[in-house]
This record gives sequence, C-alpha cells and structure tokens, in this order.
Amino acid sequence: MNRGFTCPIPVCSPRVVASKRPLAVPEAPNEATASPSLARIRAEHTGTGESSQVTLSEWAAQVWKDWRVTRVAAIDCGTNSIRLLVAETDPETGHLSDLTRQMRIVRLGQGVDKTGLLDPAAIERTLEATREYREMIGRLGAERIRFVATSASRDAANRDVFVDGVRQILGIEPEVIPGSEEASLSFTGACRSVPTEAARPMLVVDIGGGSSELVLGDASVMQSISINMGSVRVTEKFLAHCDPAAGIDAAAREAACAWIDAQLDEAEAAVDLRAVGTLVGVAGTVTTVTAQALGLEMYQPERIDGAALSAEEHQAAIDFMVDQPIAVKAALGFMPTGREDVIAAGALIWERIIRRVAARIGEDGRELGKIVTSEHDILDGIAMSLL
Repeated sequence: MNRGFTCPIPVCSPRVVASKRPLAVPEAPNEATASPSLARIRAEHTGTGESSQVTLSEWAAQVWKDWRVTRVAAIDCGTNSIRLLVAETDPETGHLSDLTRQMRIVRLGQGVDKTGLLDPAAIERTLEATREYREMIGRLGAERIRFVATSASRDAANRDVFVDGVRQILGIEPEVIPGSEEASLSFTGACRSVPTEAARPMLVVDIGGGSSELVLGDASVMQSISINMGSVRVTEKFLAHCDPAAGIDAAAREAACAWIDAQLDEAEAAVDLRAVGTLVGVAGTVTTVTAQALGLEMYQPERIDGAALSAEEHQAAIDFMVDQPIAVKAALGFMPTGREDVIAAGALIWERIIRRVAARIGEDGRELGKIVTSEHDILDGIAMSLL
C-alpha cells in the first residue's frame, strides 16, 4: 500500500518556497571565485543580510537541511470527531514538531450502530470539515497527506459515498483501516508521551466514539484488540433515554457497565491484562476526564500530556461526568462542543477498564500505579507513518 502520497495542494508557505528555491545543492565552489549572485543567495538563505559573514559551507549546510525537512498532514476521521495534524520533521533527529492540531466534532457515526448506514447530514458535516482542513494543509505546505477513517466507516454499508467525497476534496485515496491497524497506530503515537522509566509493558487504551483499542507493548506491539465499544455506541445503546437535566440513572449505568464488562471479557482472550506495567489512556474521553481530574478551567494540552494520576483521581472525575447534567458538562471550559452528551459513556468505559486492569494485576500481588494520559495517539501514528 502506498502511503507516501504526493500532496496535490499548492505549496503556499513563504518559508517553504524560499527554502527550496535552488533546484540542487551545488558542490562547494572556491570561495575566492564565488560570484556576487551566489553571495547574495547565501545571505538570503541564512537571513544574515551580510553575505561576507557567511561561508559557503554554512550556506550549503543550511540549504541541505531545508531540503530534508518534510511537512506531513495526518487526518483521523472517527465516529465522533475528525482531527488534523500538520507536522514538520526535524532533519537531524527525525522527530515531529507540530505546526497545527485541529479537531471538529462532526458525529459521522450518528445512528450507524442501529442503521448500518452513514447519515447524509453527517457525511456532509464531515466533508465540510475536510474542506476546511484542505485549506489549512495548503497554507502550511504539507508535502504528504494520509486520511484514515476508522470505526464508523468500517461499519457503514454506504461508506463509499463518504470515501468518494474525501477523494474529490483532497485528491488522495482515503483509507478505511481495520481495527488491528488502528490499534498499532495508536500505540506508536502514544509512546511519544510515556516516560522512559515507566514500567513495561504498557497497555495503551484508545477510547473512541465507535470502538476502543487495547494495545499491550513495549518497544513494539505485543498484543492488541479493537472492540466495537465507544462513547457514541454506548450512549445510543444504553444512555440516550436518560434525562439530560439529570445525570445517568442507576439502572442505565448498571446496564451499560454490564455490557462493557462483557466486551472486556472477550478482549482478555487477546490481551493479557495481568502483564500490564503501566496503563496509558489516549484520545478525547481520557483527556477530558484528565482535565477534570486536574481541575483545569480551560483545555491545556501541555498539562494533560504526560499527566500521571491515581485510579482514585480518575474515578472522581469519571463520577462527575456520569452524575452531572449535560448542561453542566457543556459549560466546562475544557469540554469541546459535541462531546458533552457522550462523555458519560466514554467515562464508564474508562472506569471499567481501569478496574479490570487493577483487578488482574492485583491477582499477581501488584498494585496499579499512576495512570498516564497522552495527548499523542493515532493521529501522531498516522503522521509518523508518512516519514
């Protein structure tokens, strides 16, 4: 599969255009015979304004470094949201530096669990966000794009309608990836935030709108599973009837938890939870719960990323998300519009996973340590796959 797509969008970033003006990096000529025009270009590239202060070797090194910089654009289209990351690679280390991260809640998977079809209005909302992202990608001059669709698109019989729309907008072939690849990309991205001293192996948990991925690994994936269990799916199955002016009632919570536990029973056939050294949570449900646990007034990714909190701190935040009316959650400064009505379901999934992991490692006489939250996830994994 070819994932190194050439971007059909015009490169319009002034810095990128300037850095790639030479068609090739010339062999270093004799300094004494360098022409005035060459000296002028050298000064322009280094930004010194004084060509006499720049050696040819310095100029050539700078031009070569600029040529090696790659800008990539990753789009993750899930059940509830569509997200964009445009990043630049450091030519010396190969590490990614974010240029922009964007998220739009479009609820592409609205009703898919019941109907098996993507709703036309949901498709149009998502395509409109894709058009917006196309403009951002063009302005930032990304050279490669990868568009990945996950749970809702996997489940929908009419996904070709959506895929065709994305193809027309971006000029690339969108990918509807299997759950196993989604799990692997999430693990790759999440590893960026986990301290090197954290106990291994890690269990990376990605709770999405339509599915959840559990990935056990160290330097690479050891075991993984993707479960059709997400915040939108659980909301539509068990919580949609609850009074929005009140919290989730006890009967609905019990029914949802029983179903979630049954899914985790099946997951344990694929992933050994007794082996977990560190539990790592990624994606919107976990980052939102973490923001509440940290007492944030606004969304602060720099504080959320890498946050290490106890199971008790997570549980208090989970209970808040389950017990409070939707209007109270919507008013939180860190709550994205469109997540307030499904965060209770996502929080219950997170609760059951934390408790299951704690119980399993407790059977071996160990205690669950601090739980790590990562702002890096499948979106980062997609970007890294383009390098």
